[in-house]
This record gives sequence, structure tokens and C-alpha cells, in this order.
Amino acid sequence: MNRKNAGRAALAALPFLLALAVDLILFATRRDRLPAQLASHFVGNGRADDHAGRTEYVVVTTVLLISMGALWTLMAAGGKFRGRAHRGVIASGWAVAGFLGYVMAVVLLINVDAAVDARGRAQDVSFPLWHLAAALGAGALAFGLGLLLAALLPVPEEPAGEIPDGDGGAGGGERITLATGEVAGWARSAGSWWLPPVAFVTCAAGVALLFTAGWAAAIPALLFGLLLAAFARPYVTVDRRGITVSGMLPWPRVRVPLDRIETAVSRDINPLAEYGGWGYRIRPGRTGVMIRSGEGIVARLAGGRDFAVTVDDSATGAALLNTLIDQRRTDH
Repeated sequence: MNRKNAGRAALAALPFLLALAVDLILFATRRDRLPAQLASHFVGNGRADDHAGRTEYVVVTTVLLISMGALWTLMAAGGKFRGRAHRGVIASGWAVAGFLGYVMAVVLLINVDAAVDARGRAQDVSFPLWHLAAALGAGALAFGLGLLLAALLPVPEEPAGEIPDGDGGAGGGERITLATGEVAGWARSAGSWWLPPVAFVTCAAGVALLFTAGWAAAIPALLFGLLLAAFARPYVTVDRRGITVSGMLPWPRVRVPLDRIETAVSRDINPLAEYGGWGYRIRPGRTGVMIRSGEGIVARLAGGRDFAVTVDDSATGAALLNTLIDQRRTDH
């Protein structure tokens, strides 16, 4: 990890460590005033409907904030940011840390000196809904602070632009020599080193939410984590069908037919700056599957739109695409 990435990673991890430190200090200084079973889950009117032990509170708080901090640290350190794109990632992490840290602190504080029943469970504890608005406010303030601190980091160079005009025509781009009637295909793994850990962290966050907020909040995180896991090691294939991006399961799968592709080139791609993030992205004039930053295939489609996918050895894939396009035009 170079010095710039290390600085971004440290700044991305900092708010989660601060939030965890504050929550654990609050717990340590008020431990003797807490019931054995804290009110830990609340329904729509703010009344408690479930309880958790003091040790469970510490474990869930630690796992939740550490796992979310690891997620943002991986994103900040793993992305090849240019321009000011890194600021948004770092600031959004500060916002999440501020929101979660506030919520977990309030869950603890409303249990302090609570009446208990015969089994040591907190009684007559409620979570006023205005705390959610306050948590959003804490997240907004943290977002602003994150932006200010991220502005102190060096600004990486701006990303490359669209496919150059010289490569956009039917004759542009590199080729691979194939004999008449010869059939060729190309496939590469498009995975990123940080995707499997992110999938694990997301699933872990879903488990933590299951204990703190119930199924309604946990299911989206669990499903998203499983989807990430299924697509953590996708494959990009180039053949006579066109470009296909597939994961471990039959779905989701993205395919761009060969007859829609005019030409293809290989170039470096910055997903956050050019496509607004990772995953399957739709932007004005372009779509793409962004697994990581770095080299990728950019195909100019009929109608002027671009389709891009980040993958190693993209120059070979783009060259084969151009050759297959030429063969198809000759055949027709």
C-alpha cells in the first residue's frame, strides 16, 4: 500500500474507531448502573420488545463498528482514485460512523438506572423517535467533518476521458490475427482482492443488525452480502457472442451482443470518478460492470453509448473483440 492509500485508509478507519471508543467508554463508566438485560430492540412507538445482556451489547457494538470500518477502509485503500472522488468515500464513512455511534450510545444511555424485573430485564425503557433525527444530524455533521479532513489529503490526477475519437471508428483499435475460419475466445477473472472481505463484512453487519434491529433491517444487508459473495469472482468472456460478465451463479449475468459493438479499446478506468461507484453502473452515455479500478475493456456500441468492464489483460480482450467484429462484417 503506497503512502497516499495509507493516508486514505487511516482517515476512513478513524471515525469508526472513535465511535467505538466513545461507546465503550460510556459502557465502562456506567456498567454498574446498567441492568443485567438491556432493552435492545424497539418497535415503531419506541417501546422495547427485546433485551440483550451487557456482554452482548459490547460484542455487537464492537463487531458492527469494526466491520463497517473495515468495509470503508478497504474501499478507501483499494480504489485508484483521481480528482476529488476519494473525498466522497471517506466522508460517507464518517457519516455512517456518526449515525451508528450515536444510535448505539443512546441504546446504552436510556438503560442507565432503569427499573428491572425479577429476571434483571430493564423495564419502562423507550427509544424516543426524535433520536433517529438526532442520529441523522450527527451523521450529517460527521460527513462535513470527513469532507474537511479528506480535503487535506493530496488530490490524485484526473481520470482519462472517453474513448479517443481516433479509436471510435470501425477501423480503430488493436487486432489479433486469426486464420480464415479460426475460432477464438478469451476469458479472465475480474475479481478484486477486497470484494470477498467486503462480502464477509456485509454479512457480518447483517448478523449484527439481526440482534440489534431485527429481521426487517438485517435481511437487506444479508441479501446484499450474499449477492456480493456470489459475484466476488466474476468472469469476463469475449467470443462470437460478444462480451459476457458472469458470476458464480447463473444470475446475475450481463451480456453485450457482438452485433451491438462497433469497436473496443483497453484503458485505465476510475469507477468512482467516471461511473459513480462499483457494481453494475448506468450513467449518461455509458454503462459498465465496475469490479475495481484499473485497466478494462471499453466498447463503443451502436448509437454512441459505451460499455466498460474492469479486467486484467484487457488489451487482449479488446483486440479479440475488434477481430471478431471484423470477421462478422466480412461474413455479412
